[in-house]
Amino acid sequence: MPKNSKVVKRELDDDVIESVKDLLSNEDSSDDAFKKSELMVDDQEEKDTDVEEGSDVEDERPAWNSKLQYILAQVGFSVGLGNVWRFPYLCQKNGGGAYLVPYLVLLLIIGIPLFFLELAVGQRIRRGSIGVWNYISPKLGGIGFASCVVCFFVALYYNVIIGWSLFYFSQSFQHPLPWDQCPLVKNTSHTFVEPECEKSSATTYYWYREALNISSSLSESGGLNWKMTICLLAAWVMVCLAMIKGIQSSGKIMYFSSLFPYVVLLCFLIRGLLLNGSVDGIRHMFTPKLEIMLEPKVWREAATQVFFALGLGFGGVIAFSSYNKRDNNCHFDAVLVSFINFFTSVLATLVVFAVLGFKANIINEKCVIQNSEKILKLLKVGNLSQDMIPHHINFSSITAEDYNLVYDIIQKVKEEEFDALGLKSCQIEDELNKAVQGTGLAFIAFTEAMTHFPASPFWSVMFFLMLVNLGLGSMFGTIEGIITPIVDTFKVRKEILTVICCLVAFFIGLIFVQRSGNYFVTMFDDYSATLPLLIVVILENIAVTRIYGIDKFMEDLKDMLGFSPSQYYYYMWKYVSPLVLLCLLVASIVQMGLSPPGYNAWIEDSATEEFHSYPTWGMIVCISLMVLAILPVPIVFVVHRCNLIDDSSGSLASVSYKRGRIIKEPINLEGDNTSLIHGKSPSEVPSPNFGKNIYRKQTGSPALDTAPNGRYGIGYLMADMPDMPESDL
Repeated sequence: MPKNSKVVKRELDDDVIESVKDLLSNEDSSDDAFKKSELMVDDQEEKDTDVEEGSDVEDERPAWNSKLQYILAQVGFSVGLGNVWRFPYLCQKNGGGAYLVPYLVLLLIIGIPLFFLELAVGQRIRRGSIGVWNYISPKLGGIGFASCVVCFFVALYYNVIIGWSLFYFSQSFQHPLPWDQCPLVKNTSHTFVEPECEKSSATTYYWYREALNISSSLSESGGLNWKMTICLLAAWVMVCLAMIKGIQSSGKIMYFSSLFPYVVLLCFLIRGLLLNGSVDGIRHMFTPKLEIMLEPKVWREAATQVFFALGLGFGGVIAFSSYNKRDNNCHFDAVLVSFINFFTSVLATLVVFAVLGFKANIINEKCVIQNSEKILKLLKVGNLSQDMIPHHINFSSITAEDYNLVYDIIQKVKEEEFDALGLKSCQIEDELNKAVQGTGLAFIAFTEAMTHFPASPFWSVMFFLMLVNLGLGSMFGTIEGIITPIVDTFKVRKEILTVICCLVAFFIGLIFVQRSGNYFVTMFDDYSATLPLLIVVILENIAVTRIYGIDKFMEDLKDMLGFSPSQYYYYMWKYVSPLVLLCLLVASIVQMGLSPPGYNAWIEDSATEEFHSYPTWGMIVCISLMVLAILPVPIVFVVHRCNLIDDSSGSLASVSYKRGRIIKEPINLEGDNTSLIHGKSPSEVPSPNFGKNIYRKQTGSPALDTAPNGRYGIGYLMADMPDMPESDL
């Protein structure tokens, strides 16, 4: 810290406890330097607050044990289930390798800049999402509350998916795997294959009937599925135990939960490349379809994927960053984590399509054998002439290429009668073009492929353990996005709040483990987060660039990083990113309006999915989810705009000076106790008495809308001082 101010040393008793008002009233008239000063506390030896024996004041804000632990936490939060079962689907659907172009462009335009922005404000102000936006302007405090509500909604159903993965994980320790074959049903006279399974497939039947025991509609509750209820409880217990001590407990788990998925993906990739047909899948995946890249829908879906892949708007990024040292290079972190996320998605895509290529090859071989038998029957009955078949064709060991040759010949010769023959083309591309995502990819397509692996139980255990770890990494960040802001704002004990939060979420989450629970998961996934998070991030961008001031923010970044960030970010934050986000918001609203609100219901009799529209009460729930998520923003704005809450009450804490460090105790002060924060003229600001190691810095006071609330008011004030060393925070 530059020592431009005059240092005044006075001997005080070891324990002098005075309110801020009293301190400010004891002005020393002989000290002219006080006239242009701000209160700062200099303690280079320790960062923690000195807490007297028997005091109930907690230690200062915890910090990451290492930079690696922090990076793994951010990677674990941003890299989630969507990287494995959403990105490959979008890549396949939107032009293969060509999809990577709009994704990378949008990653540079909105992904990295907005991720950098959230990291920077969290590290700069050192609070959760509520405290950060309340610091910039109390009228914007609702942004943080909205993030908490969205995090809670997402946590409710996201942990259900972890529960599903735990169930499949527990069922993988047997050979053959339970979803390998259709079950047999016995009656008094004979044994037959379960009709529902015979009409679909073994893995599809196991997912819908054995795992979910799904009902035929949203309105048909069907009662609790006790297997999934136990798995959901286990998932919440795991999250609670990992989060109960905050980053001290969850940070250590990150070493496993963040790194293990990469070990599994690499193992799957190596194993997948050795499988027959895997190269066909990868070739199909990355064959660019450039004409599709020009469609607006591709760019909209790429922007949405970039947005959610990095976890923007949830508050988890801000919460994790708030535990950083003040001089941490958050720009490097933003670029590193963003590209780790991108390359993880590409790695997962390689794995998925290597395995799906293998699966498509097996299905294609079965198709060739079945249709070759049909051709032989048609030759025997005389519907086809033997002269059509090339002499080198051997139907007992026919290859896919030979079958396609015969198929083309028959199609040309029997053009008018061809449809009646009932032959199929058996093309691998046709099977690979069947786009699957989400639970359909993880619990049906991928599980079916793994049944054909040698040592299939081992690979199944690895796969579902990977899904559990990917889910937990994201859950840690999501729960941190709830816990950290509330702890910072309301000063409750983190352990108690974590337990209460997990208990409440578990009991509300019971709606997702009914027999109709899968339909509620779809509802929450479609409506609880997309629009609210877009609005939240747009408001975050406006708050930093327009209200706090983009120039001031760039100066803060220069002070934190030790160098000036590129002007690229200046223009992205101020002009480009808000415009792109606004276009994405409008496009999402239009898409939501054009798409009929509904869900795919599983019909037991036909063993197929059938689209159902939401009932009236279901539509009310969908609308309520979006409204409740964004409602805190206007409520908090109106409350502060109309002065319904006295911002100044309890806004500063009483302070005990001992060995140059602050001990904070909540107290209600009378009169105007926020003069330093409001930036009054020097003559109006009285000077405090000083203890040891207390310095004054001759700069203007920061201009804020109001004093931050709670006992950390002083901490907020000091966080706004650009030249303060990290130890003072």
